[in-house]
Amino acid sequence: MIVEQVWTGNAYRNFNYLIVCPETGEALAIDPLDHEKCLGVAKDKGWTITQVVNTHEHGDHTGGNKKVIAATGAKLLAHKNAKNSIAGMDVGLDAGDVVKVGKTVELLALDTPGHTMSHVCLLSQTDDPGLFSGDTLFNAGAGNCHNGGHPAELYDTFANQLSKLPANTRIFPGHDYIVNNLEFTLAREPDNVKAKELLDTITTQDPDDALVSTLSMEMEVNTFFRLQNPSVIAQLQKDFPDLDGDPDPKTVFLKLRELRNSW
Repeated sequence: MIVEQVWTGNAYRNFNYLIVCPETGEALAIDPLDHEKCLGVAKDKGWTITQVVNTHEHGDHTGGNKKVIAATGAKLLAHKNAKNSIAGMDVGLDAGDVVKVGKTVELLALDTPGHTMSHVCLLSQTDDPGLFSGDTLFNAGAGNCHNGGHPAELYDTFANQLSKLPANTRIFPGHDYIVNNLEFTLAREPDNVKAKELLDTITTQDPDDALVSTLSMEMEVNTFFRLQNPSVIAQLQKDFPDLDGDPDPKTVFLKLRELRNSW
């Protein structure tokens, strides 16, 4: 499986992706907002885009659909419940569906509500798995729930799906927010040495050659996975004095998401 991460360089800091079968050159475009860059990369490398997947319905993920499909004839796939919010869907994805690219690539569809209620992530079925996480999971962060989502559902996605993936799963998010997210982690957990070291390393990174984290790394630096950490809880109790002395993980997650909304 070839993964081409396409940095858009736009104000929203989007990443687009091309997932390619090395045997056939067939490609799947994930959230190809920057249609010119995605089509240009495919042309330069001799790849043929045959499918487009939208992780969810927001315009900064669907905005390139028409141009990519007009140029390639690709089929459009998205969450099965997004048919009324994503124009021209050909295939509705449900949890457990497998998206095949060429002869050698298979991606498992995960139903991952929270950022929106019609959000899918794709998990490559490889020894070195990759998660194409849209706006559900970011490097060192979690998606917001402002436009059609719900934080309790996002917690369930983190607790019951993402946290149970293999530790070596590579994370390919829909945006480059890593600097801000690490700064938030350190605001919530000032003694997190791993987060501080990573922030020092990537502050000036080139998004065209961005760090690809793993789930094991996220467990160390992403506060939304660190819900039972004493430092995280102690900081929360300063902001929420009425918080129970031993809050459950869901409460911690929801309070963190609330703080991140205005941070």
